[in-house]
Amino acid sequence: MARAEPLPVPVSPLADPETGGTLIIDLNAVEANWRALARQVLTVECAAVVKANAYGLGLEPVTAKLAKAGCKTFFVADIAEARRVRARARDATIYVLNGFSPAAATAFIELNAQPVINSTAELAEWDAFVAAHKWQGGAALHVDTGMNRLGISAAEAAALAPRVQHENHGITLLMSHLACAEIADHPLNASQIRLFRELRMLYHGVPASLANSSGIFFGDSAHYEMVRPGAALYGINPTPGRANPMRGVVELTGRILQVRKVEQGETVGYGAAWTARRASRIAIVALGYADGLLRAASGTDRKPGGAAIIAAKRCPIAGHISMDLICIDITELPDGVVHRGDIATFIGERITVDDIAASAGTIGYEILTRLGPRCHLVYRGA
Repeated sequence: MARAEPLPVPVSPLADPETGGTLIIDLNAVEANWRALARQVLTVECAAVVKANAYGLGLEPVTAKLAKAGCKTFFVADIAEARRVRARARDATIYVLNGFSPAAATAFIELNAQPVINSTAELAEWDAFVAAHKWQGGAALHVDTGMNRLGISAAEAAALAPRVQHENHGITLLMSHLACAEIADHPLNASQIRLFRELRMLYHGVPASLANSSGIFFGDSAHYEMVRPGAALYGINPTPGRANPMRGVVELTGRILQVRKVEQGETVGYGAAWTARRASRIAIVALGYADGLLRAASGTDRKPGGAAIIAAKRCPIAGHISMDLICIDITELPDGVVHRGDIATFIGERITVDDIAASAGTIGYEILTRLGPRCHLVYRGA
C-alpha cells in the first residue's frame, strides 16, 4: 500500500476570526482509510469503531460518511453513543462495547442495538431481559484472551459453548481484543490468537472478530469474519516503526498573535523553563492545552518538545505550553518572514498525530480525543 500524502498547507486564513485555532477533519480521508483497510481483509467484513465521539472527531459526521461508503457495523462505548449512531445509520448493526445495563435495558430494543456481554452475571441479566420481552435482537460475547480487562474467561467461554447448539441461542458475534497488537512481535499476540482460535472452534457457526486496527496487519490468522478498526480510520499509524499506510485525517492550526524578540539568557513562559541560548525570536500562538495540545509536549532546557510548521519550516516549542498560548522559536527563519495573523500548523503538513503524541510521551488516541474543544471546526467531504 502506498504511503499517504500529508494534508496540504493551509491556503487561506482562519475561517472564523473569533477563535484562535482551526481544526480541520477530512471525512474523505476517513472513508479512504476504511476502504483501504477493507481491501486488506478482502471478503471479511470491515466494521468501524466510532466510540468516544469517533475518537474525538465527531460521531455523527463520521458515522454518516462511513455508512454511505458501505460500512454496515459500528462499535460504540455506550447506549448514548448508540442512539447517535442509529440517527445516522438506520440499517446498521450497532454493538455496545460496555455491555448490558438493566437501567438502560429498554433502549436496546428501542435502538435495535446489541450489547457486548462481558461477564456471566451480565449474560444472566441479558437472558432474563430477553425472555421477559421476547426479543430476538442478539448480543456479542466477549472472551478475555489476555487483556485482563472486560470479558468472560476462557474457561467460562468453553463452559458456555454448548449453548450455540440450541436454536435462538442469541449469540451473534464471538469476539476478543488484542492487548499488544501495536507491538507486532509481542509474544502475547500469538498467545491470544491461538487461544481465540481454539475457543472459536467451540462456537461453530457463530461469526467471530479479533483484529483491531493493528491486528488487521497480522494477516488471515487474526481476521475471522469481521475486523474492527478504530484508530487507523482516523490516521493513527497501525504499523508503528513502518510507514503509515493511512491517510492523515486531522489538521490543527493556530493564529500567531505576536512575534517578539528575546535576548540571550532571558527565559520564556511559566516556570522560566526555556532559556534563550542566543538572541531569539518567538512567535506566540493562540492555542494551548485547553485545545488539546498536552503540556507534556512543552520544550524546556531539559528536554525538547513538540513543534509547529511556520513558513514551511519545522520550528520547536519554546517553554511550557500554557492554557491558551504556545511559544514557538522561529529564530531559524529569516527576519520579517513571520507576521501577526500568520498560521502555525501543529498537526498536518509534515507533523502527524503520532508525532505530537510522541513529543508528549503519549499515544495518538489521547491526542485525538482531546483536540479542539474551542477551535473553529471544519469538515471536508461532509
